[in-house]
Amino acid sequence: MQFVKYHAAGNDYLVYHDKTPFDCSMLAISVICDRHRGLGSDGILVPVIEPGKMLSVQIFNTDGSEAEKSGNGLRILCRYLWDQRIVSHEPFELLTKGGKVRCHVLDDGRRISIAMGMATFPENERHSMEVDGMRLHLNLVSMGNPHCVVFVDQATEALARKLGPTIEQLSLFPNRTNVQFVSVVDRRNLMVQIWERGVGYTLSSGTSSCAAAAVSRRLGFVDDHVTVHMPGGEITIELDEDNHVLMKGPVCKIGRYWLDPECLAQIG
Repeated sequence: MQFVKYHAAGNDYLVYHDKTPFDCSMLAISVICDRHRGLGSDGILVPVIEPGKMLSVQIFNTDGSEAEKSGNGLRILCRYLWDQRIVSHEPFELLTKGGKVRCHVLDDGRRISIAMGMATFPENERHSMEVDGMRLHLNLVSMGNPHCVVFVDQATEALARKLGPTIEQLSLFPNRTNVQFVSVVDRRNLMVQIWERGVGYTLSSGTSSCAAAAVSRRLGFVDDHVTVHMPGGEITIELDEDNHVLMKGPVCKIGRYWLDPECLAQIG
């Protein structure tokens, strides 16, 4: 089984690169993504390339669950398609479980721009509750996948690891949620720490960056152009008056990997 590995602002994915259809159980996916027992990654991308049909992708989290959308994952997929000469510098569309996006490869694949669609807000978008002894204000938004934005004085890894697992599983979120802990630096900059649904603590996230910027702008904290700073790197976000989100960020190729059958034999 072959894969090509990339990272986007420290968020790494394995892109399935094999002629046989991808057919792995949730347990097998979790083993492949395991950084000690497998190849190691924050998820697996499976391109779906069929003549006469729109390009599409399946996105799997490290626990084997399928994600609707991943901003970093989509940028990585664009770079992979560019490397395979399936796409060019011309903009193209890509179908995800969370909706259609419009992509544009920049800087010979080292930077990708994606129109991520519209940030949408539920009717009851704000909730105040106590989590692990802390009174928090939860801001709900969807980027085609669920997000919960929490504003804090100082966004830290420790805070994300402490509160993220509990918030992800709140009954408020029947399909669980991604969680962003956000500190507003100024009207053009945000500091964000992320707990990702189905993955855990992660160095960066594209849809989380979109969600954090969209909620921040909606509450009047930032302007239309925002740089989201995360431990893994920076992503720039542009928002229009209708909450359409344009994301731009880096991608780096790591290498090609071959998974030995013995790796999955360990799970029986």
